[in-house]
Amino acid sequence: MSIVGFDMGNENCVIGVAKQGGIDVLLNEESNREIPAVVSFGEKQRFIGLAGAASATMNPKSTISQVKRMIGVKFREMEEDLRLLPFETSEGPDGEILIHVQYLNEKHSFTPVQILAMLFAHLKQMSEKSLMTSISKCVIGIPSYFTDQQRRAYLDAAEIAGLHPLRLMHDCTAIALGYGIYRTDFPSKRRSNVVFVDIGHCDTQVTVAAFRPGHMEILSHSFDRNLGGRNFDEVLFKHFATEFKEHYNIDVYSNTRAAVRLRVACEKLKKVLSANPEAPLNIECLMDEKDVKGFIKREDFEKLSADLFERISHPCQKALLDSGLSMDKINSVELIGSGSRIPAVKKILASLFGTEPRRTLNASECVARGCAIQCAMLSPIYRVKDYEVKDSFPFSIGLSLDEGLINNSNGILFPKGCLFPSEKILQLHRRSTFHMEAFYADQNELPSGISPQMSKFIIGPLQVSDAEKVKVKVKVLLNLHGIVMIQSATSLIEGCRDNSSGKSNAHSTSEHIEGDNHVSSDVANGASAESYLPTKRTADDMREEEIQRQDIPVSESVCGGMTWAELSEAQTKELQLTQQDIKMERTQEKKNLLESYVYETRTKLFNTYRGYAAESEREGISSNLQQTEDWLYEDGDDESEIVYSEKLAHLKELVDPIERRFRDEEARVRAASRLFNCIEDYQKAVGSLSSDQKEAVLIECDKAQQWLLEKIQQQECMPKNADPVLWSSEINKKAETLDATCFHITRPKDSATKPDEVMDDRNEEDDNMSVD
Repeated sequence: MSIVGFDMGNENCVIGVAKQGGIDVLLNEESNREIPAVVSFGEKQRFIGLAGAASATMNPKSTISQVKRMIGVKFREMEEDLRLLPFETSEGPDGEILIHVQYLNEKHSFTPVQILAMLFAHLKQMSEKSLMTSISKCVIGIPSYFTDQQRRAYLDAAEIAGLHPLRLMHDCTAIALGYGIYRTDFPSKRRSNVVFVDIGHCDTQVTVAAFRPGHMEILSHSFDRNLGGRNFDEVLFKHFATEFKEHYNIDVYSNTRAAVRLRVACEKLKKVLSANPEAPLNIECLMDEKDVKGFIKREDFEKLSADLFERISHPCQKALLDSGLSMDKINSVELIGSGSRIPAVKKILASLFGTEPRRTLNASECVARGCAIQCAMLSPIYRVKDYEVKDSFPFSIGLSLDEGLINNSNGILFPKGCLFPSEKILQLHRRSTFHMEAFYADQNELPSGISPQMSKFIIGPLQVSDAEKVKVKVKVLLNLHGIVMIQSATSLIEGCRDNSSGKSNAHSTSEHIEGDNHVSSDVANGASAESYLPTKRTADDMREEEIQRQDIPVSESVCGGMTWAELSEAQTKELQLTQQDIKMERTQEKKNLLESYVYETRTKLFNTYRGYAAESEREGISSNLQQTEDWLYEDGDDESEIVYSEKLAHLKELVDPIERRFRDEEARVRAASRLFNCIEDYQKAVGSLSSDQKEAVLIECDKAQQWLLEKIQQQECMPKNADPVLWSSEINKKAETLDATCFHITRPKDSATKPDEVMDDRNEEDDNMSVD
């Protein structure tokens, strides 16, 4: 089993792998370390990653990108942004986003989770191909602002792709882990506070982390999920779209392909401006067969982006406020992310924190590397040095019961900034089935437009014989993925003795305890506060009591999540798409093989094979090759794998006899030389044999030599373009026969032991063996 970490970005993906020598990043087909997060639907197959990005310009309406921003988001929340994308989208039955593409001559609709699953499956396939082993366990990086529904969507997509994530890890937590685990210069008596500013393609995340040797703790997370490198690209796009409309009278907004090409050019231009004070923009035949030119200075770009630069400081200030630290307590600022290379960003952060931001981490790979390290730490097959990772949760989570909120002012069960995974135990008194609901307690902490609803739970039925309330313990877990779940629910029935009945519930166990001194984390409605505090017990109270424990069924309903039926349907759909891709890849391979065979054979026919083919054969084969070539570029351009295979087999039937003649000529010379050497060796070895043996060996050698000389003479009279009368295989067979005959003649008589006798001797030896 290999250990991998996936950084699923909005624009690119990165795969980190744990190896014996440390953490490495896998390369794609072009030896790049970043894999485009693109899925393109062709006429008969999908193109994912690098191949998908190559199809973006030619097939923009069926090429899906920036899927990360759509995960777990309602259509109306990002309707404006969706209009900027070249592919068609619509609102689904439950308000979710549906993506429409043309595929297999039909219109298909996919959810963002299905597209994400395709990307995961591609990353899994790449990892397995590179590492030559199966991949299932992984750690996936996610933004800290992801809600419960978005985190579950990532898990659903991973399951569709055949992955089983050990953890969904916050991006900046993964970055901090990769930063801290290798450093040895942290002071032991005080903690080092580091701010990580990650400006990605679509979002900005800021995290404050405290480090000590062998320990790291996340103090706060902050974010702006709508501020990233794409926003700066859009500034340049709008600027040049307006300029081209004035100078060239073209409207790129009206042409999907032109808009895609201009956005790609603007992204490259932004990178050039990061290293140069000015940069040109040139696009040939952008639209209406017009070549366009543009030019911009870095200072003009910064003026156009002034409002974006101002927004960068907001999450930084909020992260610092939530951490409880002042500016003078910050030891360093680390700048990462694809959007962080803009020089003005560095100036703003230096002014804000009073210290120059550093770039000690690889801006594009640090998340994947941190995820791979975490996966190795969670895996039992890797030995990683002891390092404690404490992450904080960026939202407050509340819990409500049938009667209302749990017994405090706002119903908060897991406060903002709490460490997770975390477990809370609630003690209630109930007599029948009851309901619980998890929700985000503070709407202001969530990204705009996100619903506070999370999950609903039904706990019951309770197996109670009378109408009295029983004590119920409910374990609520904020797990390693940042998802709230009810781990268990148990009813406790005191003083329940029933020795006469032999029947018992399969989930019930009885045990004797002295008392329950557990201090619950929260007090819930329906139970007195006294039951949550340890009290002094008298001697009578300390007597043994019999308590019957019963596991209570818990059913969960996720708000906006996929049902088991939908998940199963998505897995079936993904399997069908994968099989279609494999089918088309095999078909294309067969087509390419047939095409290359035509060209190679035509060249050999008039060069290498020229003397080994008769004129009629050359003309017939040449005609067939030309017909096959014409067919490939006309009627055979889109055929099945079987048809290409049949065409190739037909050509080989015509060419193989000529190829056999050519190959056998060299093989025949080598085989004849070996046979002559064999004859010579036996002729030299007869000196030590008896007269009878000597005579027998020499006779066999003479027969073989005479046969070979006669055959060679006959073969020399044959033209090269005719099938030989002497094949190399016949000579090899003759040499084997001679060798076997001579060996039998020259073998000593006493060595001719029957195989059965040898086995009997060995068995006797085995019987005499003893084991101490």
